[in-house]
Amino acid sequence: MKLTKLSLVTIVAVSAMTTTAMAEDTTVAGKAQVYYYTNDAIGAGDLGSGATSSTGTAVTLDVAHKVTDSITANFTALGHTHLGEEMGETAFEGSNAGGFFNVANLTGTFGDTTVVVGRQLLATPMLGGFDWLLAPGAFEAGTVVNKSLENVTLIASYVNRHRSNNGGDNFAKLKDDNYAFGAGYSDGIDLNLWYYNVDAANYTQVYADASKTFDTVTVGLQGVNTNNDTAPDATAYGAKVSGNFAGIDASVAYNKLQDNATNFVGADSLYTSSWNTMASTAGSTTNDADTYKVELSKNFGALSATASYADYDNDADETDLILGYAAQKNLSFDAIYSNTTYPGATSDDTAVELVGTYTF
Repeated sequence: MKLTKLSLVTIVAVSAMTTTAMAEDTTVAGKAQVYYYTNDAIGAGDLGSGATSSTGTAVTLDVAHKVTDSITANFTALGHTHLGEEMGETAFEGSNAGGFFNVANLTGTFGDTTVVVGRQLLATPMLGGFDWLLAPGAFEAGTVVNKSLENVTLIASYVNRHRSNNGGDNFAKLKDDNYAFGAGYSDGIDLNLWYYNVDAANYTQVYADASKTFDTVTVGLQGVNTNNDTAPDATAYGAKVSGNFAGIDASVAYNKLQDNATNFVGADSLYTSSWNTMASTAGSTTNDADTYKVELSKNFGALSATASYADYDNDADETDLILGYAAQKNLSFDAIYSNTTYPGATSDDTAVELVGTYTF
């Protein structure tokens, strides 16, 4: 699901859930989920029909076993099944039933340095796992995180394979060398600087952002420069203002894309990205794009509601309504309505998603 944005300098080795001690050196967490998705595919079918719907149930287990005082083995196993063609003709993860390890790594902590080797979740501004459907996108990578300097986090990650959302156990090989270097600073102001080399798509990239909170208002700035080997280079920059006004969380964001689309792997962190649309795709070699997004959210007891509208220029836009209900401590329900005209499309695309989640 795409309900939560991860920190730009966070490397996630194990899914964050409530853990239950099973043995002195082993912890287990998990969730059971039912997911229904229907999409009219730009008017090609009726919402709710078998031809336009996908369904799935899944059980996810996160296991962490302490091998030594410094090294932990982490595993996230997912098993899934289809609910039958009466509910939807398309099965998630490419099969009616199956399973895979989305995370399987060794994590070592040595003083101020943490090393993660193996299948893992990554969350960086322009290379990260897209957290949607039954399991977030994942990577086979080697990552080093260092916090020796006060208020500074240094990250280096070499990525070998990428499992995109809804891809089952297909960890696709990325050609040649793909790596990221990042530095984050946080003390009164938050700063992030990243360099990417992605041979799999023939580009290098520099990303930077800065944000600062003034009382209840946060102001952010970001910029991305992409150097393509065989295509025109691209530049993107933007600004975002967010805060709480009369009990409502509100934000206004802008991104300008020039000369080409802004490359990313898995997911981007441009301020105007939405539930379905990565703002990076709004630019092209023939059209620059001025993109805007307005978002409002509020909690009503156990019910949360978020509404947003984004304009991606060149006749593309997206409207989202996201509702969440915490029925009990470990039981929640989510409903998402989205209406999207993607960059380059000629008609809108309407989708509805219903999700039930039980964590343990």
